[in-house]
Amino acid sequence: MSHDLAVARAATLQPIAAIADKIGIPSSALDPYGKHIAKLDEEFLAGLKDRPDGRLVLVTAINPTPAGEGKTTTTIGLGDGLNRIGKRAVIALREPSLGPVFGTKGGATGGGKAQVLPMEAINLHFTGDFHAITSAHNLLSALIDNHIHWGNSLGFDTRRIVWRRVLDMNDRALRQLVVGLGGAPNGFSREDGFDITVASEVMACFCLADGLADLEARLARIVVGYTRAKKPITAGELNAAGAMTVLLKDAIRPNLVQTIEGSPALIHGGPFANIAHGCNSVIATRAALKLGDYVVTEAGFGADLGAEKFFDIKCRKAGLKPEAVVLVATVRALKMNGGVAKADLARENLDALSKGIVNLGRHVKNLRSFGVPVIVAINHFTTDSEAEHALIARICADDYGVEAVQCRHWADGAAGAEELARKVVALCEGGTAAFKPIYPDVMPLADKIRTIATSIYGAADVAISSKAAADLQAFEAAGYGNLPICMAKTQYSFSADPTLLGAPSGHVVPVREVRLSAGAGFVVAICGDIMTMPGLPRLPAAEAIHINAEGQIEGLF
Repeated sequence: MSHDLAVARAATLQPIAAIADKIGIPSSALDPYGKHIAKLDEEFLAGLKDRPDGRLVLVTAINPTPAGEGKTTTTIGLGDGLNRIGKRAVIALREPSLGPVFGTKGGATGGGKAQVLPMEAINLHFTGDFHAITSAHNLLSALIDNHIHWGNSLGFDTRRIVWRRVLDMNDRALRQLVVGLGGAPNGFSREDGFDITVASEVMACFCLADGLADLEARLARIVVGYTRAKKPITAGELNAAGAMTVLLKDAIRPNLVQTIEGSPALIHGGPFANIAHGCNSVIATRAALKLGDYVVTEAGFGADLGAEKFFDIKCRKAGLKPEAVVLVATVRALKMNGGVAKADLARENLDALSKGIVNLGRHVKNLRSFGVPVIVAINHFTTDSEAEHALIARICADDYGVEAVQCRHWADGAAGAEELARKVVALCEGGTAAFKPIYPDVMPLADKIRTIATSIYGAADVAISSKAAADLQAFEAAGYGNLPICMAKTQYSFSADPTLLGAPSGHVVPVREVRLSAGAGFVVAICGDIMTMPGLPRLPAAEAIHINAEGQIEGLF
């Protein structure tokens, strides 16, 4: 049994009503899913709108490596730490996807003494939100093909249907396929394919909507295909948005759970940050801001993806104003960026550390460009040396002008994040935040892509395919030029090459395809070889997941 799993099983959970009471939620506003999970009542959420907002803190990270960074673990630890020093803190996280749970990562609920619980439920079906999103998405797919089968009065050009199906599982065999085989009773044959549910535009609409009415309006704006004259056809024209919203009416309510130390956490929505916008729902974040003095949230993968999209998409669209950013790194991951193999990371190597820390430095510079103060959290591993931590602190202070705090929340829980919590409070109370996106709405779409690539990735330029360039011009001609960009790119590098670590500069980012997400309100730029339906690794985590003789789930950590 792993240490993380042993800690989770040893924890004593409080009734969910007791957790709710800590942030002023009455039991009447809870819809319990068992003893330790509840959805929040819509009427209660609506009644929060006139309350003042707490302070919003983003936790992000350096580019992920096999060495581990611990962004979610640090988010949870910081929330616990803030509560430990007397602040009323609420944690806002994304829901785990079954794809990585059974693929590469295993569970996604933190680690050590910084976990959200009940771990098994959250990592698996939870409250069924992802299943509802999958069903709503695929209902729209079914309605498209049914409409064509029964006469195609809207005039779909079956070569230009852009709405793909989804599944919350990594299955590379479904990326490209043909549907409608078997003759006239099965409709018209055409090319199709599957994305993973977390890349669905329905997921994005769900996470950016401010309520059911806004969700239905967003779903109606989704462009699903085009006529032969290249006129867009929307889900609203198919009369699909109402039924899709019905499938999502319960899912759209945020889920309340707790940390091992009893801090309240809202876990809701879950788009990936490498192929989607990477943030939990606006509804959950806004609720948390009304319920807590401090809200600690995270954005997926490294800051070049998750944080950039948090700022340029979520904050821009929802009017959020973050007051501090915590950038998570580990000694191990920085040494890997400096060229050390995973098998050798336990040995002290100051030279590799000084080379690899440029990755952290690039992220610090990028985060500051959004006008928000930054602090670095070094997530402590038992193999770290004090000399390595001292080197990071010195380089951060002398070269990057930022403070680095050693954090031990994995081993010590809230006590291990107390110093970080106090420094985050000081940053917020310092009042230096002046958040701004890095590009204006009116900038042309291709220039927005180029700005992200050159300003955030350190690229010399972008190479936009001729088809993608023509599509961008068509989007602008149709009135979508003011939308922000959602970059779909490898999470492992600032470039589109996952093997290029550190802080590469002067590379060219290839944009092979662009997709309009009119309902969500952004344009997706797909770069390099990134796939919107991931595949399983050679040794999937699923092969180690099972139920033991006592009926307990093993292998999720």
